[in-house]
Amino acid sequence: MPSCQNCGAFVTADYVRVFTPDDVDAPRVCPACEDKVRDGAEVRDARATRGN
Repeated sequence: MPSCQNCGAFVTADYVRVFTPDDVDAPRVCPACEDKVRDGAEVRDARATRGN
């Protein structure tokens, strides 16, 4: 099962297919990450935490 490289959370195969390059099996950041966010093709530190 794929998991996020940053936080280790489970991600779906569809999420991996859409948000990672073809040669990568695990995203660098996912929606569960509170300290990182996707910014285009890059990953950056979040400016604010995303508390639920």
